Amino acid sequence: MKFKVKTSELKKWLDIVNHATASITTTPILENILIKVNFDNVVLISNNLETAIEYIIKEELNIISEWSFCIPSKLFTSYINLLSDDQVELELTNDESIEIKTDSWKIKIKWIEADEFPLVPTIREETSMTLNSNILKKAIEKTLFSAAEWNIRPTLAWILFNISQDKAIFASTDSLRLSEYKTTLENSSIFNFSQIVPSKTASEIKSILKDNEELKIISWDSQIAFFFWNTKFYSRLLNGKFPDYKNFFPTSWSTKSEINRIDLIQALKKINLISKENNYSIKMSFSGEVWITIESSETQIWEWEVQLTWAVEGEDNVIGINSTFLIEALHAIETTHVSISFESPLSPILITPLKDPEKNNSNDDFKHIIMPLKI
Repeated sequence: MKFKVKTSELKKWLDIVNHATASITTTPILENILIKVNFDNVVLISNNLETAIEYIIKEELNIISEWSFCIPSKLFTSYINLLSDDQVELELTNDESIEIKTDSWKIKIKWIEADEFPLVPTIREETSMTLNSNILKKAIEKTLFSAAEWNIRPTLAWILFNISQDKAIFASTDSLRLSEYKTTLENSSIFNFSQIVPSKTASEIKSILKDNEELKIISWDSQIAFFFWNTKFYSRLLNGKFPDYKNFFPTSWSTKSEINRIDLIQALKKINLISKENNYSIKMSFSGEVWITIESSETQIWEWEVQLTWAVEGEDNVIGINSTFLIEALHAIETTHVSISFESPLSPILITPLKDPEKNNSNDDFKHIIMPLKI
């Protein structure tokens, strides 16, 4: 086996497939990358048994002979990332090693039989659809932050993908907050597609996807696959049912306010320096027609209070809220101003964007609720 490739291209390939390489595992073979060298392409495969990535390369190659082998991902990637030569050559030697050489460097790494590496899932195209990558990336950005942490609440560490004809809905919750993002698709789907996708899978997909490329999503049994460019990304699906959350969003309010989103983010970042000592618990007081007071509980070091000018409607009220949760929700919104409303100090706090009159606002809809803290 022998082939040559541009070093810069090889670095890009490894960066993609390493998203599904196991770093700490009781199955050492999963710490490897499978490399299949064919006469017309090279295929790199990683598999941690939860997700798998298959990356097919046809460009920028000079293939001399075929072979398949596994190679330790961490060692191989670390070495390739240190190379500055334009081209790198991989060659199978007689001592069960892969020789990796450039004009100025040479190293040998022991290879492992390809037969030991787990196969990627066999696809049965029961449900499939195409989607622009920009839509999926934006949907993940607006929902991933409110999914539960995998190691804390795995049963809520997912995002709902619900696509029907020309409508797409994405939602996530960790039981303390809930995000929903709706958008309209340019092309109608012939399938009704509804799956709960692991948040880790969504995060990896978002980091790999390029802007404005066609993405094919395929679902079957307990598996889902995303095909784009030269990449095939496979993932297990979670067993369970996403909560029927529609009635969680409040439909009325007794106190409502509108504020500049950036001003509020800056104020919250300052108060976070103190509120982290109290698990980011802060108090927000809505009083009069224009003033909102944000304050932290007194700590051993200091306390903090600021007043911001807001448009306030309804009753005077005081709520407790997690300042980090609020910051993350505000970062998921793109408009200049936001609305914050609630029925009582013990009811869910609704955060929604306010359309900018001078901008071309899309028909996308985002809303988020945060459960209040006791004060």
